[in-house]
Amino acid sequence: MIKPYTVYGAPGSGSVPIEAALTLIGAPYEVVGDDIVRPVAYNPAANALNPLNQVPVLVLPTGAIMTESAAMLIYLADQHPAAKLAPAPGDRRRSDFLRWMSYVSTAIYGLAWIRADPMRLVADAAQIPIIQDRIAERRADCWRHMDAQINPGAFLLGETLSVIDLYVATVSRWSPRRSRFYVEAPRMASIVRRVDGDSRLASFWSARFPFANGWEG
Repeated sequence: MIKPYTVYGAPGSGSVPIEAALTLIGAPYEVVGDDIVRPVAYNPAANALNPLNQVPVLVLPTGAIMTESAAMLIYLADQHPAAKLAPAPGDRRRSDFLRWMSYVSTAIYGLAWIRADPMRLVADAAQIPIIQDRIAERRADCWRHMDAQINPGAFLLGETLSVIDLYVATVSRWSPRRSRFYVEAPRMASIVRRVDGDSRLASFWSARFPFANGWEG
């Protein structure tokens, strides 16, 4: 019997693209964590595995532990090539794939740790709305720069959905949220909408990152 992957996470959190990738791959997996959307994912079981007290955490069927969402997505795509969720090593698109996976992770996703609790870095609570606003502006700038430099097809790397599409579709729903994303990244707007509407993920989105009223911001 094939052992399942275990994903530690929460709805609306950074575990969502990992879970979406596993859904498309068709690999067995289980989720450990909250079953409701929280402003900040909190998962004591994950914290026992990750000293940074962050989700997602991925436990492989071998028992090995992975952190860092971009690394997980790249690993899963490479381990399950039949799903065609990433360009293979040697493919001319591989460099762009690695570039944008790292870019979304470091330039955009990485700001979540500060935005969730600006008091981690500042001493004056009056600075919280200022910090959060500047983070939103920084993310908007990053989306705009990315949109100007990509050469997409139906998806970011061409005509086939990859894990970078899942990553962007999820992270673009965070602050400053989708309405602003559509303005700053018009070429990526149609792509994330296509991912949102993928019939293979309909029940998944409903359970793990619902399209509730006003979700676009």
